Amino acid sequence: MNTAYLLIGTNLGNKEDNLKKALKYLKKLGKIKKHSAIYETEPWGFADERNFFNMAVCLETFLSPFELLNEILKIEIIIGRKRQEKQWIAREIDIDIIFYNDMVINDECLVVPHPQFQNRKFVLVPLNEIASRFIHPSFRKSISTLLKECNDDCDVELLTPSFDSIIPN
Repeated sequence: MNTAYLLIGTNLGNKEDNLKKALKYLKKLGKIKKHSAIYETEPWGFADERNFFNMAVCLETFLSPFELLNEILKIEIIIGRKRQEKQWIAREIDIDIIFYNDMVINDECLVVPHPQFQNRKFVLVPLNEIASRFIHPSFRKSISTLLKECNDDCDVELLTPSFDSIIPN
């Protein structure tokens, strides 16, 4: 069994519904062991008036990292993501593999740990909620330490009331 930490984000359409759908499909790939609350965050790397909903998920799966990536790409298409050349744009759904076990992968199709996540509070805050003691395999620092060291000043706000009701059983 493998453990993958994922970040799910959405800022187009019905954001709650997009997250529900992503979780429903992710459950078919393994077992969701933990999930963070949902955070509302400013877009990072581009200007847009629509904030993101982001959450972190710990998924146990038998899939290899590349099989998991392929399944995630299929889920994104089903939910309505249209890949474009521009990297940072508004989107219906974005599912990133942040960690896969304690592996370091540098492939043209997949880089794990996800590059630059340590500079982004919208990743670190929800990830810290579910994996504060997880040690980055290259930096040898915990998620909580990386969050303390992060200089990102983007707003990351816990959504209230709780949106636990969107997590499918």
